[in-house]
Amino acid sequence: MNFKIIANIIGFLLILTGLFMLPGIFFSIYYGSNDIISLIICGAGTSAIGFFLWFFTRKRDTSQLNKRDSYLIVSLGWITMSAFGAIPFVVHGSIPSYTNAFFETVSGFTTTGASVLSDIESLPYGLLFWRSMTHWLGGMGIIVLSLAILPILGIGGMQLYSAEVAGPSKDKIHPRVRETAKRLWAIYFILTIAETILLLFGGMNLFDALCHSFGTLATGGFSTKNASIAFFNSPFIEYVIIIFMFLGGTNFTLHYFALHGNIKAYFKDEEFRFYFSFLGITILCTALFLFIYNSVGLEKSFRDSAFSIVSILSSTGFATVDYERWHPFFTLMFLFLLLFGACAGSTSGGVKMIRYYLLFKNSFYELKRLIHPQAVIPVRYNERAVTNDVISKIAAFVLLYLITFTVGSVILSFTGLEFSSAMGSVAACLGNIGPGLGSTGPVSNYSHVTDFGKWILSFIMLLGRLELFTLLIIFSPSFWKK
Repeated sequence: MNFKIIANIIGFLLILTGLFMLPGIFFSIYYGSNDIISLIICGAGTSAIGFFLWFFTRKRDTSQLNKRDSYLIVSLGWITMSAFGAIPFVVHGSIPSYTNAFFETVSGFTTTGASVLSDIESLPYGLLFWRSMTHWLGGMGIIVLSLAILPILGIGGMQLYSAEVAGPSKDKIHPRVRETAKRLWAIYFILTIAETILLLFGGMNLFDALCHSFGTLATGGFSTKNASIAFFNSPFIEYVIIIFMFLGGTNFTLHYFALHGNIKAYFKDEEFRFYFSFLGITILCTALFLFIYNSVGLEKSFRDSAFSIVSILSSTGFATVDYERWHPFFTLMFLFLLLFGACAGSTSGGVKMIRYYLLFKNSFYELKRLIHPQAVIPVRYNERAVTNDVISKIAAFVLLYLITFTVGSVILSFTGLEFSSAMGSVAACLGNIGPGLGSTGPVSNYSHVTDFGKWILSFIMLLGRLELFTLLIIFSPSFWKK
């Protein structure tokens, strides 16, 4: 292990974390909040500790960075950022329990949106802004951010990029990783500004517009209001957020091509077509049910269905209605949706559409192979053959995902949660969605979960954000062998 390199990069990430705590001070001053000192102390302190680590380990050879170092850097990076990011809430006293503060901060950085706060609006503005900022940083990934703004990682950049951007599809839009990271962050920034402007037109103030844009593009779901998006009671705002949740759940490489004039790239991509079709059919069927059986107007049926389903499938977690009250069937349907996720290469969590799509396709082709055993029938994705090795890795990931979901549900049920609530909580945290089912549903929160349960769910959120293997591999004995 190259511990000097690891400490150097962790130090740099802490410098960034501390610096990003400070912008909330401007809103604290404007609104007269009492959290200015807390943010200054914690922001400066975190950056100082990070600078100390970075400065005294700066003479190192990044060419020695290997895969094991990269996995450890990414895992420790997310844990360390969350550990320090929680401190302002404790120092200020708005979340006095470190367990609760850590849960809230992990939920922010992993873009889960699960909250322990019963009265969100009681938080001072600076801390509310920092809480939403954790979403925005975690959405594209702070490792990717570091690759974009400072080329200190040398040739180890590709290993770090691969360790964090896990999954079957890691399309690059430039042969150099740093240039890819810069372009991804530029698109992310442009979309954030565009949504902020539209939300301002919808009647939000700048603070709410920024915070909700951070939560939408990161597919996170932290709101500044107790009633989430329902507080604004605005169809325009809801439709804007629906569109940008959908965009947040779409592969950002496709956005890059579209911004360069190739809009057809969206519908040439098989995963996007599957994602778009799945969403469309699910929304239309749900809206039709609400219109016929629940006596809800046609437009509102469509809007409520679209908002709830896009929010869950993109792993955002914003809420406008309590979908568990629609019909008992929808509890089962939304549990099913909690295990899906949107596109690879997006800011969403979950298994991702591409994995299910390739598994479904392979299963269908397996039937053909049984009928024609001599035929060579490869699985193709975007006109390219997918190797059996990729299919095997996808199957292993889905199996491990389901095992994690099952084991986590059993453990949470032992903490006193009703089993349906335990299943919903684990599915929501593993998929980085936020609202679960039952006592942790869209109109509830996680404040009643035991401290032990919150630490388990925090670990599960990190597992989901890093797509299982990146974090689990460091618990393997072979990982630590020379």
